[in-house]
Amino acid sequence: MAESASSAGKASPRAAAKTAGEKPESRSSIQVIERMMSLLDALSAQPDPASLKQLAQATQLHPSTAHRILAAMTHARFVERHDQGTYRLGIRLLELGNLVKSRINLREVALPFMQTLHETIGEAINLGVRRDDEIVYIERTSSGRSLVRVVYLVGGSAPLHLTSVGKLFLAEAGAQEVKEYAKRTGLPGKTPHSLTTMAALEKELDKIRRHGIAFDNEEAEIGLKCVAAPIHDDEGHLVACLSVSAPTDRHNPDWVDQVRRTADEISQALGYSKPRK
Repeated sequence: MAESASSAGKASPRAAAKTAGEKPESRSSIQVIERMMSLLDALSAQPDPASLKQLAQATQLHPSTAHRILAAMTHARFVERHDQGTYRLGIRLLELGNLVKSRINLREVALPFMQTLHETIGEAINLGVRRDDEIVYIERTSSGRSLVRVVYLVGGSAPLHLTSVGKLFLAEAGAQEVKEYAKRTGLPGKTPHSLTTMAALEKELDKIRRHGIAFDNEEAEIGLKCVAAPIHDDEGHLVACLSVSAPTDRHNPDWVDQVRRTADEISQALGYSKPRK
């Protein structure tokens, strides 16, 4: 009976794993991956190469366990080991990161966030990028209820200074670049509200730089207002802008925070981290 009880005791972990639908060796593999990830997180938190002792303490792993996993990660070039016995993140991570970055599609990343904002606000959400002296709209969710002839259609374009999205790109540019833009284009207007002088444009851009948000108050089309916020990539570059466009009588000042928050979420999905103040 004692032998039988002993056998039953040894079988219990296997039985528990079987009940959970997971093999013991599978759980062991997952545990190793979890430990690898914890070591990568610990290394990423260290500005300088870290010792085995530091990494073991940070991950709460036994030093021998941490050493064994680090050796495998070093062999795979995920980690680099220095002669003094310290470790840092390896070049393979950079290679993989660049590969991921090259395959990121801005439209695909942004669209789910745009759709969520569209469902909340109920108006058209636009994604625009700069092309020379114009803004080109590469994605849009239609409100389906606007009677205004909206210029913001996918593939459509408009001068930078006439749109909230374009003004964000101009605000990001230096003063000399803005002057050159004004000289090249002549700042043509489309409505009585268009900014057609350098003084008016500079005043508007200064306000945008201070607040990080831009507006189009019937400057491209009478009866249409827009609000836009910037989208940055993992290197902090302004790569696109998100805007909400709606007829003047439906425009809501409360959209500012929602548009800014959604643009920030898209930026984060692209790998952007806001600099600490």
